[in-house]
Amino acid sequence: MTAFPAFPEFPETLAEAVELLRGLSRRHTGVPAAHGAVAAWRATRPASRAQLIVDARPGSPVVDYDLLLDHPGGGTVAVTASVEDGVPWTVDHSTHWAAGKVLAVDGQELSVQTALLTLRALADRDRTVHDDLIDYCVLTLASWEEPEPSQEELQRASDDFRRQRGLHSRADMLRWLEEVQLTPGAYDNHLYSLAKMRGFRTRLEAESARAYFDDHAAEFDQVSAVWAVGPEPRLIELAGHDDPLAALAGAVASPSGELAVHVADRVASELPAPLREAAEGVTVGPVPYRDAFLLGTVRRRRPTEPSPDTLAAAGRAAFSAFLTGRRAEAKIEWYWL
Repeated sequence: MTAFPAFPEFPETLAEAVELLRGLSRRHTGVPAAHGAVAAWRATRPASRAQLIVDARPGSPVVDYDLLLDHPGGGTVAVTASVEDGVPWTVDHSTHWAAGKVLAVDGQELSVQTALLTLRALADRDRTVHDDLIDYCVLTLASWEEPEPSQEELQRASDDFRRQRGLHSRADMLRWLEEVQLTPGAYDNHLYSLAKMRGFRTRLEAESARAYFDDHAAEFDQVSAVWAVGPEPRLIELAGHDDPLAALAGAVASPSGELAVHVADRVASELPAPLREAAEGVTVGPVPYRDAFLLGTVRRRRPTEPSPDTLAAAGRAAFSAFLTGRRAEAKIEWYWL
C-alpha cells in the first residue's frame, strides 16, 4: 500500500483496527472484554494510543463502538465498523426521526433542549434531578470494575425497584413498562447497572466506615438542643436575655406564629448546620438559616461509641462524601444547558 508513504505502518494499523472492531461483542455484558481486547492490541501498537469509545443505545442491550487512533502526522482518526446493518451508529442515531425529541403529548413534541432548560429552571429551587443524573454517571464509572452481579443481586435490585414504585404484582409491572415505553430488555439492562452500583456502594461503605468515624466522630455525638427559627429582631430579643436557654424554653411554653421552636435529642449531623459543632452549653445566633434566622442552644452533648449502627451511619456518610467529592472534581458538560 502506498497511500501513506511517510507512515508505512499506519495502513496496517487501520486494517487491524477495523478487524478488531468487527470482532467485538456488541452486547452490554461484553463491554469489559472489549476494553480488554483493545488494551491488548494497543500494547502491540503503542504509537496508536488507541481509545475505545462505547455508546449504549437507549432501551437496548446492544452497544456500539468507535476506536480513536493517533495519526502519525498529528491529529486523531476515528474508526467505526458495523457488522450487522452496515450503518455506522453515529449516522443511524443522528438520522432517527426522534433523535432530538424527549416526548410528545397530544402531538406537541418536547425537544431535548427544551426539556433540559425546563429542568434547569426547576433546579433553581431543587438541584435533585441534575445531581441524580451526575451521580448516575459517577457511579457508572466507579462501578465499572465491580464483579458481575449474581442472580440473587439482580433479583434484589428488581425487588427494591418495584417496591419503591408500588409495583407489587406482575400485572402492575407490565402496565408500568407499557406506560413508560420500556422494553423488558432495557429494564434488565437498567437492573444490571443498579446492581453493580449497589455492589460498589456496599463495598465502599464497609471499607470506609471506621476511618470516616475516626475522622468525623463529632458528627455522631448524641446532642440535646433547643432552637428557634424566625425573624431576626425577635431572636435578638431572646438572645439578649440573661439566660437565652430559659428564654427559648419560654418560647416553647408559649408558642406563637412568629417563631418555629424545636426541642430535640438527635445525632449531631441531623441538627441544623449552625448547631452541629456547637459545644455543650453554647448558644448560637441569631444567624442566617434558610430564608430566616436561627437561635439555638446545645443543652447536652455526649460522644458516641462506634457501635454497628453508628458505623453503618458512618459508612453512609462516607458514601455521600465520596459523591460530593467526585461531583466537585468531575468535568461536567451539559450539552444543552
